[in-house]
Amino acid sequence: MSNYFLIAATQDHVAEGVKKGIVQAGHGKIDHVRKMSKGDRFVYYSSRDKFEKGKLLQKFTAAGTITDEEPFQPKTNAGFKPFRRKAEYDKVQESDIRPLLEKLDFIKNKQRWGFYLISGFREISKHDFNIILNSMVG
Repeated sequence: MSNYFLIAATQDHVAEGVKKGIVQAGHGKIDHVRKMSKGDRFVYYSSRDKFEKGKLLQKFTAAGTITDEEPFQPKTNAGFKPFRRKAEYDKVQESDIRPLLEKLDFIKNKQRWGFYLISGFREISKHDFNIILNSMVG
């Protein structure tokens, strides 16, 4: 049985993950990616297009499935050693969050919806995941 996750990251970071076939959350901390298992599904939400001083975006930007058994750390030249998961990405289009707000159960207060994305990582229901995914394939 799969679990479903929503990860917040800027559009440029999501695009890099899609290109590399990896998932990273919380600036590479292990806590989040450790909660995910092979076969779990995820969707990325991007509030901005770029990490530093990016333009407002507020869209779901990618979706996929975890394909490995455990988190890993890539070999890098820099001191940054993030934890990641391997993933297969769906062929989807970006989707604006605003038309979905009333339909998403995890967002309890529809006027303060941004509050529910602050943590950058949360488990969501299959129902909410499917609402988001359907908006990205339609």
